[in-house]
Amino acid sequence: MVASHYKASNMQYAIFKDARYFQLIFQTIFLAYGILYLHWNAEWWLYSTYFGTSIITQFFCEIIFLKREQRSFERFTNGLPSVLISSFGLSLLLKTTHIEIAALAAFVAIASKYIIRFNGKHIFNPSALGIVVALICTKDAWISAGQWGSNAVILFGVLCMGFIVVTRVQKLDVSLAFLGAFSILLFARQILFLGWPIDFFIQSISTGSLLLFSFFMITDPKTTPNHPIARTIWAAAIAAVAFYLSTFQFINGAPVWVLVCLQPLIPVLDHLFKGKLFEWRPTANLSRERPLRSIVSTA
Repeated sequence: MVASHYKASNMQYAIFKDARYFQLIFQTIFLAYGILYLHWNAEWWLYSTYFGTSIITQFFCEIIFLKREQRSFERFTNGLPSVLISSFGLSLLLKTTHIEIAALAAFVAIASKYIIRFNGKHIFNPSALGIVVALICTKDAWISAGQWGSNAVILFGVLCMGFIVVTRVQKLDVSLAFLGAFSILLFARQILFLGWPIDFFIQSISTGSLLLFSFFMITDPKTTPNHPIARTIWAAAIAAVAFYLSTFQFINGAPVWVLVCLQPLIPVLDHLFKGKLFEWRPTANLSRERPLRSIVSTA
């Protein structure tokens, strides 16, 4: 009875401490909002391919790239939230009409975490890399930015939910640096230089795809620089390049492209700016903070 109470309390502790569970809840809300309110076509075969391929890839990568003594069911389940987050990222942004392209994007997203690593970190944001590889390797995939539209519901919802997630992983500086730099550049061009009405500017910065990128993709704590100063510089640089590409080169999904292109610079920034390596709080470590004997003694 004591052991079951201990396991239940550990599970509750892990869920409320791990920001990934909050992100999963919010991504589910966004997908449901798109299907039910924005009337997207509910492409269940596409979503199933993303999630199914990601989970299967994670399973086999654990077998191939981990030593036998490192493998465990607990480790696999502890990594599932990250896998589901990547799958949601693909579901919310990447569209295709071919199941093999969807499987390719999901496979690349998850496998890259095990293959492309440096100093204990995977280099690329899984969802972003999967999207870019699908776009480069095929002609039947695209970033569906316009499906989100631009309205107050999206702006308020993403800002509130995104704020909760990024503050829990202490990566608010990344969101503020990216969104702040991008907004300043856009304001200078549209309002100060071109003299457009303020409505154009508000509509440009409140698109769902831009806000989702700002709070749920670029802020991935495993693929951002370790030091706050480095994160700020890096996010502002992404914003500047993405602004140029989207404004003057009319590249759809420019922030995602720039994120993938600049992420190889992260090991350099980590070397120049020493910071603490981020780790998701593993459930297995909870027992070291709350040993069973202490619970027995207080029961």
